[in-house]
Amino acid sequence: MIKHSQPTHDANLEVAEPPQFSDGGTLRQQARASGMDPDYWYPAEEVRNMKPGTSREVIFWKRSIALFRSEDGTFHAIENRCLHRQIKLTHGEVEGCNLVCGYHGWRYDGDGRVVEIPDLFGRKQVPKLAVRSYPIKVRYGIVWIFPGDPVLSETRQIPDIPELEGRGRWACVPISFECSAHHSMVIDNVSDFSHAYLHRRYRPFIGAELIRFETVGDDVHLSYNTKVGRGKISGRFVNHKKIDTNHMDLCFQYPYQWSNTDGQIKHWLFVLPVDEKTSRTFFIFYFKSLKIPFLPITIPRWAMELVLMVAKRKLIGPLLSEDQFIMAAEQDGYQKFWGAPPIEVNPVVRAFQKVTVRKWREHLDRETTKSHATV
Repeated sequence: MIKHSQPTHDANLEVAEPPQFSDGGTLRQQARASGMDPDYWYPAEEVRNMKPGTSREVIFWKRSIALFRSEDGTFHAIENRCLHRQIKLTHGEVEGCNLVCGYHGWRYDGDGRVVEIPDLFGRKQVPKLAVRSYPIKVRYGIVWIFPGDPVLSETRQIPDIPELEGRGRWACVPISFECSAHHSMVIDNVSDFSHAYLHRRYRPFIGAELIRFETVGDDVHLSYNTKVGRGKISGRFVNHKKIDTNHMDLCFQYPYQWSNTDGQIKHWLFVLPVDEKTSRTFFIFYFKSLKIPFLPITIPRWAMELVLMVAKRKLIGPLLSEDQFIMAAEQDGYQKFWGAPPIEVNPVVRAFQKVTVRKWREHLDRETTKSHATV
């Protein structure tokens, strides 16, 4: 006869809010309260989603930034507030190369300077006023911002993806979406293959066995023996005879994440941390080759783009929507039961969280040192 233990209930698990980073707590609690070091390049938006003459709000860890595209097609990022009445500039419009406040028509250029005030009430010149501007780059179809020290933007680089450049570039699938979960949950999810059960319908990986992991500086490297791309439909486009789809290498290359299957199937994940409960994710999946189902014939490069467009709608998008849903559910569970003892079966999760917490603490320490130096 099997004896079932009686469930216990701790009233403290469902009270108050999760602790802030300064409150300390368990590793998981600190990870779920950590921001991300702003001294890196972060994705702001896909280029295709912003037509010339448009603007939108981008939030980096509770900081509102106005991203706008001039009518000539160039991108700019400035602090999202008018100095006059503190209205978000994204409530206004783009006119020429300026972002115009929707309240009194104050005009800001791409460097954040006030270049025109319609009514100066007798003043002869526009006062020298400006909001903060942010370094910006466009690469891989993504608009990137550097929310930290602008001096560091010259030396800290966006990851190189040579497979996406030049005439022989690989076919790729870009996907971005908002996730109602903390950024550390996103990293945990995409690199912890113990959740294969969630994807039992699409089977992107099955039978994962962690064979190594190590933290080197700010990066966590790991490898799985796992069967990759075994879906009933998707698996037929992968040449399993020529590609070793029984192994995958991954890395949390702070603050980014990537995977590599036999140098043939790869992805990068770039996360924009919004706040403790929200993140934006930017995936780039790219493939060296795909084959025609049931035949050992490689799909021509021009046709791969069409195949991947269909795969995005029918396979990759729905697969990621499962992660999107479950991470939101995990965030909801954490909000209610943040005091529950952390139980992890995959040791890489703790490794990710240790790096996340350490990097955030280092950032806060630098900010404290700067503030003391100015006193």
